[in-house]
Amino acid sequence: MIITIDFSRNNFTGEIPKVIGKLNSLKGLNFSHNKLVGNIPSSLGNLSNLEGLDLSSNELDGMIPRQLGTNLHQLEVLNLSVNKLEGPIPRGPQFNTFNEDSYSGNSGLCGFPLKSCNEDKTSSPTSQQEEEEEHANGLSDWKIVLMGYGSGMVIGISLGYMLLSDKIIDGLVETVKGEQWSRLVKRSKRNARQDRRIGRRH
Repeated sequence: MIITIDFSRNNFTGEIPKVIGKLNSLKGLNFSHNKLVGNIPSSLGNLSNLEGLDLSSNELDGMIPRQLGTNLHQLEVLNLSVNKLEGPIPRGPQFNTFNEDSYSGNSGLCGFPLKSCNEDKTSSPTSQQEEEEEHANGLSDWKIVLMGYGSGMVIGISLGYMLLSDKIIDGLVETVKGEQWSRLVKRSKRNARQDRRIGRRH
């Protein structure tokens, strides 16, 4: 039965094997001072009997699996320092007892016992969201102005067209009336001439 695995200072590369999570009897696991990369396997949360975990001085990245905080009730020693871990530190009965030394050298980590995760939100998603909303509101205002301007143009053009049409129609009517009047005058003159000619013959 394997109780302790110590692979420290061996220049190991690659990722931590997920299969280690099946060694339920394991009480100590030490991968410190290697060149391990990738995420901490969430399968390590299955090691319910684990009392010591040392993954320090590697190049591990990503978040600490929450399973480590909720499932490792026997954990007394934790060292995740000098890696590239980020995100909030999981809360749990044992994780709440560890000090800053367990996480030092991971600038992306936040939460107890380090700085609050809210302190890093000077340009947080909330502020970015507010900027996006302001930008969207600005665009909306422009859309309203443009819509009003466009509507005004349409109405103005329509009214202008209507007025212009009325003027054209009136002009046409006047022209037609003038033509009709001139025709009537010409007809009356012709009729008068014809009457005179007929009167002379009689």
